[in-house]
Amino acid sequence: MLAAYVDQFDPNEPLRALRVDQRPEPEQPAGWRTISVRAAALNHHDIWSLRGVGLPAERLPMILGCDAAGVDDDGHEVIVHAVVSSPDWHGDETLDPRRSLLSELHQGTLAQRVSVPARNLVPKPPSLSFEQAACLPTAYLTAYRMLFTRAHVLPGQTVLVQGAGGGLASALITLGAHAGVRVWATSRSEEKRELARALGADAAFGTGERLPERVDAAFDSVGAATWSHSLRALKPGGLLVTSGATSGDPAPAELSRIFFLQLSVIGSTMGTRDELERLAQFVVQHRIEPLVDRILPLEQARDGFAAMLTGELRGKVVFTV
Repeated sequence: MLAAYVDQFDPNEPLRALRVDQRPEPEQPAGWRTISVRAAALNHHDIWSLRGVGLPAERLPMILGCDAAGVDDDGHEVIVHAVVSSPDWHGDETLDPRRSLLSELHQGTLAQRVSVPARNLVPKPPSLSFEQAACLPTAYLTAYRMLFTRAHVLPGQTVLVQGAGGGLASALITLGAHAGVRVWATSRSEEKRELARALGADAAFGTGERLPERVDAAFDSVGAATWSHSLRALKPGGLLVTSGATSGDPAPAELSRIFFLQLSVIGSTMGTRDELERLAQFVVQHRIEPLVDRILPLEQARDGFAAMLTGELRGKVVFTV
């Protein structure tokens, strides 16, 4: 079967590590299902895998990809949940110390077929296309959990989203706006600030720019470059939700500000299968169309990876099979 995979790392030029070629059919252990992939979405996680970050060499070759939508052996249209927990784990999969994502321990979704535990399948709403559904399991699910499970945002509250233009930030803006939240976003780029407003942000500001007033919650996956601004943007008693540190860990942590203003700082990672199912219904009910930059056949996966490396995307890259 055709697949996009890595068989050796290249930390400096990750595109050189990408292979698009034939791979063996997936194995199907007991309790697992094989999905015929109709669409799969690209994530920065796949770029890190090409660089050798988080993927040990002894697991190569590894098919890339976390996100997919397709059809199971019984003809049911499904969305694949990427978080694979231990067989004996019960409850929130993201809290399992032995959890992994597809393409870390088990082969990923950028292929004609992928095998996953049966419990990792979510029914695809008929009104969502396979391309739209494939956008949900990583960026949109992470945003959904940050907003509604971790921050418990409410209509009428004001929140700050750092780093507008990225896939996660775009999802945070879109979901928050449809939930009746006043969303402010930041970016160095005027083009990305314009995109944030088009997605539903009430206002967009330059990175680090002073805001008109303090916010109830801030959502930050940037880390060092925006950490201080996120903390200083919060009202007393406000909440900062962090899900990444693409610019590195912040130093100092500004603990004096945190305890004096009684701020809360909490982490968030991916989401559960149940949250993915609720997210899919939320997208349908609010008639949300996930932002897609381009749709390419899997044979042209290299072009999609190259576009992500340039950093000029306006939404997800989706591959069709």
